Amino acid sequence: LAGERGMFHFPSADEVRTQPISRAGNEANWPFSVDEGMLACVWSGGQRVVVFFENRPSDLGVDETFQPRQVIVTTDPMQLTLGNMAYRDLFSPAASVEERIRLVAPFATLGQKLCDQPAGARVGHGEL
Repeated sequence: LAGERGMFHFPSADEVRTQPISRAGNEANWPFSVDEGMLACVWSGGQRVVVFFENRPSDLGVDETFQPRQVIVTTDPMQLTLGNMAYRDLFSPAASVEERIRLVAPFATLGQKLCDQPAGARVGHGEL
């Protein structure tokens, strides 16, 4: 099937797509609790998965270790809620699962488009 790999497929570096994203000054529907980060398309369980990683805080020393938080960016309510339990605080507050889905949907679409791009390509906001 298109867009799938074997369950135990381990992606090579050229299969991973990343793109920095940041909140626009007037953006009211930003779904994340931090203003910038990295959107990535990775393979997991044989499927393409869109993930958001927070950036390293600018006030963190270079010799201090940093493990970025990450969340799955999807419109699947199960993955969005249960799959993100560990770092749900990386999302901005939402009144309901439906509202969170509405907020992340454009970024899930952007991430899926990123999956289809050649390595090094950048998907602009106008391409959604």
